[in-house]
Amino acid sequence: MQQLFIPTNKGIAVVYTKNIIRIEASSNYCKVFFDNAQTLTVAKVLHWFEDKLPKKYFFRIHRTHIVNSYFISAISLNSKLTLINGEELQTSRRKKNLVKQMVA
Repeated sequence: MQQLFIPTNKGIAVVYTKNIIRIEASSNYCKVFFDNAQTLTVAKVLHWFEDKLPKKYFFRIHRTHIVNSYFISAISLNSKLTLINGEELQTSRRKKNLVKQMVA
């Protein structure tokens, strides 16, 4: 079980990567969504998370999203991902091949 140490304004948050559903970028901040419905907003860019998370499970599907493949429940023909919590995320045109590789 891999841990990720995320610096926040209150100190360092220690999270288990298996609990991260997705990460959404917004300017110089990111929102980390967990399986227990809590979110964490941190002053880190998406590239920082890309470097720290295991590439075996986490995929950047858009310039604003990284998803954990464990939480994907469906992939539509137009490469829209449905997560187990019901959220739908559109894959960018450039990342559609990555989504096809995830399925294969």
